[in-house]
Amino acid sequence: MPRYTPEELRSKFANSNDFNDIFDAFEDAIAQRIQDVELYRLLFWNHSLGPDELCLFGEKLAREFSGIAYDIYMWLASVFEVTYSSYDNFELAIKYYRKAAEARPSAVEPYLDACDCYDPDLNIPPIDVLLEFLKSSLDHVGNKKVIYSRLSHLYHLIGDEEQSGYYRDLSEQADRPKTSNDLN
Repeated sequence: MPRYTPEELRSKFANSNDFNDIFDAFEDAIAQRIQDVELYRLLFWNHSLGPDELCLFGEKLAREFSGIAYDIYMWLASVFEVTYSSYDNFELAIKYYRKAAEARPSAVEPYLDACDCYDPDLNIPPIDVLLEFLKSSLDHVGNKKVIYSRLSHLYHLIGDEEQSGYYRDLSEQADRPKTSNDLN
């Protein structure tokens, strides 16, 4: 029998500062099999929770409800990106963008959103991590043009104009329709 109504869960996730209280509400939501991403967004934005607690809740949700794992990982990544401005938390943002990409390999959003984390002055997250992540998407995403374009931009930011031009050319080629000459 549920201990909390959906409205009580919303209130606890949004307003409680007591980890045990939040954890009890979370366990009750899981037991009720509630898969409402909007409800869990309130949990992720609860300012009393630190990165470790957010990871705990997010990982448990993704295991319990694989159908919403992509959304859970994207939300966790975005929370780490905007609320915690330290190197470790940018690593967590990238970690969860990677998990989102694994949950939905054809989606371009995890890759593009990860690039939006980049601060060229601080090299956070490290550019080589972003470049590798973007390149890994090319086997999975349907819209390669946006990935090529973002790769070109990142290489330009670090002064590698040769690679920037290479990916810019690939991006432009992705726009052109295939001709019979391309197939031979």
